Amino acid sequence: MDLGLKGRVALVAASSKGLGRAIAEELAAEGASLVLCARGEPALSATAAEIAGQYGTEILALPADVGVPGEAARVVRQGIARFGRIDILVTNSGGPPAGKFEALTPEMWAQAESLVLGSVVEFCRAALPGMKERGWGRILNIASIAAKQPVDNLMLSNSIRAAVLGFARTLANEVAKTGVTVNNLLPGFTRTERMVELSEVAAARDGVTPEQALARYAADIPMGRLAEPREFSALAVFLASERASYITGQSWAVDGGWIRGLL
Repeated sequence: MDLGLKGRVALVAASSKGLGRAIAEELAAEGASLVLCARGEPALSATAAEIAGQYGTEILALPADVGVPGEAARVVRQGIARFGRIDILVTNSGGPPAGKFEALTPEMWAQAESLVLGSVVEFCRAALPGMKERGWGRILNIASIAAKQPVDNLMLSNSIRAAVLGFARTLANEVAKTGVTVNNLLPGFTRTERMVELSEVAAARDGVTPEQALARYAADIPMGRLAEPREFSALAVFLASERASYITGQSWAVDGGWIRGLL
């Protein structure tokens, strides 16, 4: 299937590893040029070199902490300066710390809001005008299944990722007639560095090993296993494509059936 992505320019945030990297690799395989950003410069540079070497795509790699106001907009500006436009925007960030309500300080709430919601708003504010002007654009927000079905001990993520869904659903209606689509991707329990971190927190809390904690996550999934990053990135790249031009305002779970709700 020709997804019509050859020659497009995609910005993928938090793309040095995990889900962001998997999406960047899939987009590169389809012929898109890439703007990649992440906090860790060594890992980011290594990822950019590996993807460019494998797919021959042009890549701009920019170290950035999108939880700091102004950084997301800077990445968009530098991407446009290099490639002339941003056609596809994939917002993404590390998850906020795990913890129950009484353990979370006001400072932790403010940092989580800036990282998870503030970065999405800032990315969209910077990239959207050009998309509307050209009459074509794709905005994909990587959120979490926690936005639809709260996960125990993830008070910050459960709360603030739900706000991202509300923002995106409203924005989708506002820009629907301009040729720009806005969708959310809700990864389930996936074999990434973040999943290892959460399993270690759960293990320490419950007095089990990290391997046992991972096994408990898998036991709650109807498919009986964690997802692999490429199973998630396949949907992301389709939603970014020409073929998905009539899909907007939706939140798509890639969770092996973990969410039990009908909607």
